[in-house]
Formats: sequence, C-alpha cells, structure tokens
Amino acid sequence: MDTNLHERRQSALKRFEGVGFPTKKDEEWKYTNLKPILKNDFKVFPATEDAIEFRDVKRYFLNDIDTYKLVFINGVFSSWLSETTHQNWDICTFGAALKKYRDVLDEYFNKTTPEDQPMVDVNTAFAKEGAFIRIPKGRVVDKPIQVIFLNTSGDKEIMVQPRNLIVVEEGAQVEIVERHQNISDDAVLTNSVTEIFAHANSKVDLYKVQNDHSSSTLIDNTFIQQKRDSEVTVGTFSFGSKLIRNNLHFYLTEPNCIANMDGITLIDGKQTVDHHTLADHQAPRCNSNELYKGIFDDKAHGIFNGKVIVHQPAQKTDAFQANNNVLLSDTAQIDTKPQLEIFADDVKCSHGCTVGQLDEDAMFYLQSRGIGSKEARAMLMYAFTNDALERVKIDSLKKKLNLLIAKKLGVNLDFEL
Repeated sequence: MDTNLHERRQSALKRFEGVGFPTKKDEEWKYTNLKPILKNDFKVFPATEDAIEFRDVKRYFLNDIDTYKLVFINGVFSSWLSETTHQNWDICTFGAALKKYRDVLDEYFNKTTPEDQPMVDVNTAFAKEGAFIRIPKGRVVDKPIQVIFLNTSGDKEIMVQPRNLIVVEEGAQVEIVERHQNISDDAVLTNSVTEIFAHANSKVDLYKVQNDHSSSTLIDNTFIQQKRDSEVTVGTFSFGSKLIRNNLHFYLTEPNCIANMDGITLIDGKQTVDHHTLADHQAPRCNSNELYKGIFDDKAHGIFNGKVIVHQPAQKTDAFQANNNVLLSDTAQIDTKPQLEIFADDVKCSHGCTVGQLDEDAMFYLQSRGIGSKEARAMLMYAFTNDALERVKIDSLKKKLNLLIAKKLGVNLDFEL
C-alpha cells in the first residue's frame, strides 16, 4: 500500500482511539445501543474463506437475470462464486485495485468520509477487502452488478469490515445490488463503508437488500459525492437483523444534481432499524427526494433521523423528505426526527412524518368484499409500502422484494404491486 493510503489509515486509527465506539451519550446514537453487541468477543480478521456450495446460497442472488458478481465469504473474496471483468469497465476487488489502480485509490479513497464517524474510522483503519467498481466516461454497464457479503460460522463471532469504492465517470451509468447475509446463527458484526463518486451527467442506481438473521448486526455507511447533472438513487430495504444502522450521506456539490433516497423497513420481534440520512445541498438547482416507509410489529424499534442542509449558494433547491410509519402493536415504537437547515432564500423544501395504525375503514371495506382479515391487512401494508418501490428499475429485484415483503407479512398474494 502506498504511503498516502497508509497515512489515512493511521490517522483514522488515531481518531478512533481518541473517542472509541459510539455510545447512547452521543446525540447521533441516542436510540441505538451498541454496548450489548460489543460484549461479543469478535474476531476482527477471519482466518480463511469457508467452502460454500452455490446451492446453499443461491436464494440470496438474483438468478433469473445475467449479472456481474462480487462475492465475499467472511470478508474474503470468493473467485469461484464471482464474475468480474476489466473489459470496458473495472469490476473487481478492493485488494486488486490496491495493486493495479493505486492512483485511483489515492485520488478517491476516504475523500467523502467526515472525521466525526468512529465506525467509519474503524473501517478505514482495518478494512482489507470489498468491491472496486469503476465505469469509464460514457459507458453504460450492460447488466447489473451484485455485491454479496456472506458470513459463516467458520470463525464463530466475527467482525467484518467491507470497504467499497465506486467511481462512475462522466456520462456513465450502472446498477448495483448490495447484500450482507449471515448463513449461520453465530453473532456477526458487519461494519461496511461505501464511497460513491458520481461524475457529471452520470447515473447510479444502488439497491441495498437487508434481510438477515437475528444474530447479525449491520452498520452500513454510504457516502455519495455528486457532480453536475448526475442522478443517484439509493433504495434501502430492511426486513430483518438484530440491529441495522444505515448512515446515508449525499453531497450535491455542483448544479442540477438529483438525489433519490427510498426506504422500506418491515421488522418485528426485538429488531431495531436506525436510518440516518443527510442531503447536503452545496450548489444551486439540485433536487433531493426522500421517502421512507416503516411497518413495525411486536417490540420492534424504528429510528429515522433525516437531515437536509441547504447552504447559501444552493439557490433554487427543491428538497422533499417524508417518513411514514405504521405500528401494528402497542409495544412497537418509532422515533422519527426530520430536520431542515436552510441558509438560502429561494428554495422549495418540505418535510414531515406520520405514525399511525392500519385504516379500520379500509379493513372493513376489504373484508366486506370477501377478503380474509389476514389478506386484507397484508394488502393494505403492500399498498402502504408500494410507492417506495417505484424507483426500482431491475424487474427481477422488484419481484424478489415483493416476495420478501409477502413472506414477512406471512401471506401468499396472487398479485404483484
């Protein structure tokens, strides 16, 4: 590794040593308690890649369409499960990029991450592997890219630190599906960092599928820098884990950018999902659109903290933010905090949140038409979440998400929204 990257790692480690892991005393973590999770004796550097048969993990992939694949097992790249390429574009590993594209890493690595993020510093200091994707100027990737992180019981309690770098050059386009999946019952802590650089007039669609074991914890940090006329869409679909913390930061640095953030959370039991989002408008005539839907049952806990900052130069900003939630039990809870900080005077900004229960009149209407109570309830919840799926452009993924939602609702529906 070159000196520049080594110095960035050393600086990150020193910052982390100064503050340690975040606690509930930190305002940004007041609803998310890492202390019980950190009691596990996590192994930071898993020893080897475990052998996995494709038939055992097939259900975690999009199999009915052709895709590129980057697959990691316990943090180690699995070449035989993957399909990489350097033809027309670079789809390979972070480790390979360290050897082949040091100049690119020197230009982009750790350039979007703020210095007040201790979990990002841990990743920067210790990350060894992840996805490296670079799409050259004007290229449109011919098929989606799947980035799959699988964890097994080989090293018992493990902590993995995926590091992803995605560079989409001027006028280029790419679709990416990301998934973290524990295929054992052992405790796993995944602390992932992704940096995305969307250059002028580029287009990026990133879909995060989060449907893991109750023994798994995911802390996902994604930082996106947008240049002039670019459009980036991130869909985050959280259906299960012990704890999921999503930190999604958009930096709209040049005019006419579009940032789309969609999320669906559907959890029960004692699961927790915490969404922290930032749309940082630094330039004029940019749009940010944010829609998060949540359905919570049993003792599930949802958190939404969405912040929109409009700096003084960012005139003609159009920012929309909404967080809508349904509580299905008296013990489920949601803490929601939409925020606007506006320093420009010519903007259109709106935000809001709702928390409620299923519409009893709608339930009565459906049941009066011969639809069973369970199916009527599921239909209303499908309808509630559906608009957060509208920007999913991969039909195969949309179908899979519909099936996951139906499974979470415990029904088989003979229609697709």
